Amino acid sequence: MRQPQFLTAFPRGPRRARNKPHEAVRPQDHDGRHAHHQRHAGAGSDWFSGPPGGRGEPDGLGGDGGGWNRSRKVSGDDLQLMLLGLLEQNPSHGYELIKALGALSNGFYTPSPGMVYPALTYLEELGYATVEQAGAKKRYHLAPAGRERLDANRERLSLMFNKFKHVARKMDWMRQAWSGQPRSTGPEGEDAATGWLPEFVEARQALKRALLERTDAGPKEQRRIAAILARATAEITGSCS
Repeated sequence: MRQPQFLTAFPRGPRRARNKPHEAVRPQDHDGRHAHHQRHAGAGSDWFSGPPGGRGEPDGLGGDGGGWNRSRKVSGDDLQLMLLGLLEQNPSHGYELIKALGALSNGFYTPSPGMVYPALTYLEELGYATVEQAGAKKRYHLAPAGRERLDANRERLSLMFNKFKHVARKMDWMRQAWSGQPRSTGPEGEDAATGWLPEFVEARQALKRALLERTDAGPKEQRRIAAILARATAEITGSCS
């Protein structure tokens, strides 16, 4: 895949005054301490929309003509966990972590400094990260307690990172679909930018269309579909008995 661009994922909104009645109070986390939460811009939950009519949309759910939608919410707890995952790979400055998340998601999610730096400070307060001061700059390192937190959440972190990798490929696929140019392909017929085979994309589209067409299915039909999906999932993950 080509080098992702560093894009701003969340548009700036009007500044809100602090301590508004509608702002959430920080809840207790699993350790009994206050979890650090940031409110993210945008209320939408879709990753982004496809071209008009769903042309080339790899997940088969485009077609509202609304253009790109990058207002996906990421909770403060998720952001903290992803920062720990990145620190495990490399000790980093805050701006390096911001760029790393933007690159991982192909610019779909690039948190602002106002979200990342308070999260890093909180991770330091919890003992999950340590700080190496070099002049005015701080380089963050993963602490042993932070590694324990990662070890307890490996599957969750892997899923989050894989979602970002998927949407990065999806954005590349969509950009090419919008361009109208023929796709460059590899030796196996895979798309050169994403690595996806056309039949893989078509199968995803067909499955999502089939599920949408059964949205009003009764309990008996839902159970039949659920059994089919469970068997398919077991085959995909290799957990068939």
